[in-house]
Amino acid sequence: MLQWPQEVNELILADILAFVEALKSQDRSDWEYVPSYNSVTLISKSKFDFEQEKKLLLDAYSKRDGHQNTTERHCWQLPVCYDSEFALDLPMVSEKSGLSEEEVIRLHTSEDYLVYGIGFLPGFLYLGGLPQSLEIPRRDDPRLEVSPGAVGLAGKQTGIYPQNSPGGWNIIGNCPIPLFNPKLEPPCFVKVGDRIRFHAITKAEHKLRKIESEVGIYNLNKTLIDA
Repeated sequence: MLQWPQEVNELILADILAFVEALKSQDRSDWEYVPSYNSVTLISKSKFDFEQEKKLLLDAYSKRDGHQNTTERHCWQLPVCYDSEFALDLPMVSEKSGLSEEEVIRLHTSEDYLVYGIGFLPGFLYLGGLPQSLEIPRRDDPRLEVSPGAVGLAGKQTGIYPQNSPGGWNIIGNCPIPLFNPKLEPPCFVKVGDRIRFHAITKAEHKLRKIESEVGIYNLNKTLIDA
């Protein structure tokens, strides 16, 4: 694992992604890279010489600026239903923030969130860029089960639970689009460095989007952005 300064910073993530692109330009078919926040983990499929690898890493880092824009990044438009059936903690978020529930929804759908990391669960997106007025601490009593697609807030982040799991984030809605499918390649269509924009939908639309996703006819909306 190679580490950068321990802070959540968009410039640091951009530096990490440029470094990964420089690494990929080398003959490194035996390696896998896992970037996130302020680190990148390198996983080798075979034995390697550490000193030789260290030189290759330093060389790639010195050439990272030339690889800043070689990978396409996208902003994905994802639907979220904020109906009370799904928004279990929306009233509490509204109370703690001093905003109406409508204003919470408006603010949550007003940003393009940067994907800083994917982990905890396969396909769980850690999204930065939450409006400061929506920064709510994690729940004091985490739930033993959070439904797939649950959209939550925690501190400075928002995210989507891709599978059933325990969870301590404040749930304010549900996204009907699966984020992880092991039968697909890649299994998660979003990557670190992409952005996410949420848009509000009704319960009827949520049901329809879920059916469309299950039968494979939902058309994901995305736009190309700078790396």
